[in-house]
Order: sequence, then C-alpha cells, then structure tokens
Amino acid sequence: MAQSSQRPGELITAINVTPLVDVVLVLLVVLMVTSAYIASETIPLDLPRGSTGQSSATTLAVSIDRSGGLHLDGQSVTEAELAAGILEGEDTRATIAADGETAHRRVVRVIDLLRQHGVKKYAIQIQPEDRAP
Repeated sequence: MAQSSQRPGELITAINVTPLVDVVLVLLVVLMVTSAYIASETIPLDLPRGSTGQSSATTLAVSIDRSGGLHLDGQSVTEAELAAGILEGEDTRATIAADGETAHRRVVRVIDLLRQHGVKKYAIQIQPEDRAP
C-alpha cells in the first residue's frame, strides 16, 4: 500500500498537471474544428478532372466562377483590379482555377492578361480523377 510522504498540516507543493492537460486538449479540438470550418469557406468551383495534374507553388491564385466573375486570392475583382494586383517579376507564378462551365474565351482572356503583365509560369487547376468532388 502506497503511503503519502505528506504530513498532516503541511502545504501541498506539487502541481497537478491533469487539469492543464484537459484544457489543452479541449483547445486543440476547438482549433481543429475551427480550421476545418475556415478551410471550407472557399469559392465553390466545379473543377474539370485530369489524370496528369501536379501541384505547384503559387504566388497568385486566380479563380473564375461559373458566371465568369474573377477572384484574386479569394477576393472578387474586375479585370483592371486583377491587372493591378499582378506581381511582376521573373519568378511570379499563377494558378488559374476555372469552373468547368466557364466559357473558354474567359480563361484565355485571363491567361493573356497574366502574360501581358510578365507572368510566364501559370497552371490550370484541376480536380484529380481519383478524388470525389
């Protein structure tokens, strides 16, 4: 039988960390749930599928929704605002995510706008065929 080394009337000098661990775990769960919610608040796009896609580092994220509206890094913009928001430089990259129902001419217009402002490296974002939408 284990005996306590504490004498009657003596102050407790050890710290019980069990409540601290409980609080930290609850905060961790709250953080995980919140981050999943924030990540799901994106522009709804129905991306076309492709089997040879690959990921790349991006500087600019350009999205074109079903109605042809432009979004730069998640913010709704006009073509003039998109042109002003393009970071010029040799290593500037862009990823273009266009809804599958978007007119081809709209995507070509965005690519042309990017190239006019010095973006030589760009990629078309797709949904891999092996993943469900």
